Amino acid sequence: MNSNQIIKLLPYQHPFLFVDELTHISNEGITGHYTYKEDAFFYAGHFKNNPITPGVILTETMAQIGVVSLGIFLMKDSISKKFQPQIALTSSQIDFFLTVLPNEKVTVVSEKEVFRFNKLKCKVTLFNEKEELVCRGFISGMIKPVNT
Repeated sequence: MNSNQIIKLLPYQHPFLFVDELTHISNEGITGHYTYKEDAFFYAGHFKNNPITPGVILTETMAQIGVVSLGIFLMKDSISKKFQPQIALTSSQIDFFLTVLPNEKVTVVSEKEVFRFNKLKCKVTLFNEKEELVCRGFISGMIKPVNT
C-alpha cells in the first residue's frame, strides 16, 4: 500500500484533512507533512489580529498522520473496497513548545509503541520548517475495518 492509497482511505476531507503527503511508511512508523493554508477556517478567530494554529489542530494533524495513516498501513490486509477503516481516538497527551503560523509546513514523525487488538499507540512529534520541535507526546486510537 503506497502513500496515495493511504491518503485516499483517510476518513477526512477538506476542510478537515491535514495530510498533504506521507514520505516514510513502515511497520514501525510513519512520517508526513502538512502546510496550514492561511485561509483555513480556524485562523479567523484564533487569535484576533494574530493568527496561530490551535493546539487541537496540531494534535489532529499528528493523529491523522501518526495514528490513522499508520493504522491504515498496518491493517492493509484487512482493508479493501468492501471494508473501510473505522477510527476512534482513545487518548492523547501532548506537550506544546512553539507556535505554528499560517502557511507554515510541518512534519509529523510517528513511532509505533504498541499495536494490539486493533489499538495503536504512537509516540508523535511535530516539527516546523526550521526543524524545531513544536510539540510531542502520545496518541492512541482504535482502528477497525467495517463492512460498507
